[in-house]
Amino acid sequence: MKIFVTGATGFVGSHVARELATRGADLRLLVRPTSNLANLEGLPAETAVGDLLNPESLRSAVRGCDVVMHVAADYRLWVRDPDTMYRINVEGTRALLRIAREESVPRCVYTSSVATMSFKADGTIVDEATPVSLADMVGPYKRSKFLAEQVAIEAARSGQSVLILNPTTPIGSGDLKPTPTGRIVVDFLNRKFPAYVDTGLNLVDVREVARTHADGVSPSLGRPGERYILGGENLTLKQILDKMSAITGLPSPTMKVPHSVAMVFAFFDETITGKIRGKEPRATVEAVRMGKKMMFASSAKAERELGFRNVPVYQALRCAIDWFRDHGYAPKASASRE
Repeated sequence: MKIFVTGATGFVGSHVARELATRGADLRLLVRPTSNLANLEGLPAETAVGDLLNPESLRSAVRGCDVVMHVAADYRLWVRDPDTMYRINVEGTRALLRIAREESVPRCVYTSSVATMSFKADGTIVDEATPVSLADMVGPYKRSKFLAEQVAIEAARSGQSVLILNPTTPIGSGDLKPTPTGRIVVDFLNRKFPAYVDTGLNLVDVREVARTHADGVSPSLGRPGERYILGGENLTLKQILDKMSAITGLPSPTMKVPHSVAMVFAFFDETITGKIRGKEPRATVEAVRMGKKMMFASSAKAERELGFRNVPVYQALRCAIDWFRDHGYAPKASASRE
């Protein structure tokens, strides 16, 4: 089976590509001229140079494939120019699905995000049926992913076989950038997490996300146009920090910061670091606004219809910690402590 994968140089995409490779898939992976190829090391695959900002550069790579696996996205919580994010996430998705139709690709798997769900401040666990609209989306990343998801849903309604997967917050090895979640782990390991806010996430083992993506190449799996949350454990930020403390022996912060204080810090950090210095701020207004809601979700639908496995997140956290330490993001573990 010939499978074209976008985003394979990234965190989730590299795990998807490796899972597909273990199953014997014939892989064609999208890379940009500037891509960091470290996550592709040792992976038996053909690479195709192209860019979602130039959709026609993807056509020859899509041609002749049995499946298009669209994992790539511009995932940042702060951007100086949101227009590029919309062009990649929304228009890039639209164009790729159109090219797949024109090239008669039988199956597409689109990686959306749990960010497209409507979360509650009271910790209510949401699912795919929870009412949601564009007005619920905070910031350009969530809005762009919501709009891109609508593109995929519409393509499915028009008869294209598009499976939509919504990972929650993946954790594990290979988070090169790292992602915003990976930065939580890195900051904790570097003792740059003196306090926490009252928020919550659903953490999922990235390997289980990859496994279900690989299963999704089968046209008989799932219902085209339906959304499927791929989640794990619903945890407060404090619980996540405590779990990392138990793994590493490092102290977990005990001081809780009100959202109002975090918002003030984020405003000045975004203004000074982002707008004046042109660097990515450590804290953003968007992230704090998102943090006012508990991002708790249920993967029951994916478990029923896709065979997704909701597993404890401890091992994935351990893998992430070990990987970041082994690759120089944080100091090595002290033999006397672990």
